[in-house]
Amino acid sequence: MVLLQNASDQPEVKAVGNVVALYNAEGEVSGYNFFNIKKLVPSISGKKGQVFPTDSEIDQLNALLFDCGFTTLLDKAENRPHIVTGFVKTCVDHPDSDHLHITEVEVADGKVLQIVCGAPNIEAGQTVVVATPGSMMPDGTCIWPGELRGVPSSGMICSAKELHLENAPKERGILVLPKETQIGVPFTASMVG
Repeated sequence: MVLLQNASDQPEVKAVGNVVALYNAEGEVSGYNFFNIKKLVPSISGKKGQVFPTDSEIDQLNALLFDCGFTTLLDKAENRPHIVTGFVKTCVDHPDSDHLHITEVEVADGKVLQIVCGAPNIEAGQTVVVATPGSMMPDGTCIWPGELRGVPSSGMICSAKELHLENAPKERGILVLPKETQIGVPFTASMVG
């Protein structure tokens, strides 16, 4: 999945061959989902987690888009990470839930997202992994802004299981990174202590 800017919370879709285009409310392409990507762009095979295509891979994807009749192509400059490290600045109980928490999470250069989180181990002061709006999770789930029990939420604080990390714990809970982990950088599995 490659997501562009201006995504909507309930995108319209158009499928052509191995490509599905997502459209926002204004009718602009907000993202593409490429099926059988490892066959279409073999150099991507073997990459895990968040993939950052090379310029050559983006050229191959653009050729595929063109062949499928899509006119909005991928911009090499938009190849930015969506799953990043964050710092939980605040964590308070949700007023309408016995298990949800409302957090403020810094994700980069002072940018703070309000995220509603149901993990039992969430608390202020933690360094965590954040799927920002526009993220595509390893299971194919897209993360969009929304509301949980009336409270706006812009992203998701991730567990090891949601990130499809090897040896992920079976019990519920977010992945807590070492405190010295830099904030606002793309998450990689090597950050797990």
